[in-house]
Amino acid sequence: MMALETGIVWGADVVMLQEPYVEREGYNISHPGYRLVRGGRTMTAVRRDTHLEFSEVEKGGDGDVQVFGIRYPSGRKMRLVNVYDQLRQEGGVRSQGRPAQTARWREIMEQEKILLGGDWNAHSDRWDPQCPPKRDANFLENLMDEYELIDVTDGEETHSNTRNGETSGSLIDYFITKAVMADRLEISTELTTTSDHAIVCAQ
Repeated sequence: MMALETGIVWGADVVMLQEPYVEREGYNISHPGYRLVRGGRTMTAVRRDTHLEFSEVEKGGDGDVQVFGIRYPSGRKMRLVNVYDQLRQEGGVRSQGRPAQTARWREIMEQEKILLGGDWNAHSDRWDPQCPPKRDANFLENLMDEYELIDVTDGEETHSNTRNGETSGSLIDYFITKAVMADRLEISTELTTTSDHAIVCAQ
């Protein structure tokens, strides 16, 4: 829950988490500063004293895609989408199919002012200049092309791992948006947690 503590320090109205800590029997996860809305492999934390109005919109994806409508006091509206795109695991073995890709994306993208963020688990040199061999990128590349979405990260790799003695980085946690919102965003990847996921901030 270090990400939520960072959110409090930053004054964040919402924190989008992927692969959140699994609740154990008899132990309920909560936070004094945030209301936690759990999906499948996503969880969205909404600040309890926020001045924004949040409403969750069901758009499929078996909880791996959480969609929220946001209304500002001025009446301005936007949509926030929390995504975890990865194969399901059954008995420790990855099965076929990524639930996030089955969401009703045409309906999700109807909102002009929209910000999508999360763990896409997609490797492509389109957003990662240091990309290892390209893999699992077709869905996201097609989504970006069809709806003219813009990658609004800084191109810095957000996670590194070591396998067989070789260290490699990856850029799989980030935000995409439509052009109408791109110039309103300020991205920071300097914050860290105990997770292997980067904290990517949008102002």
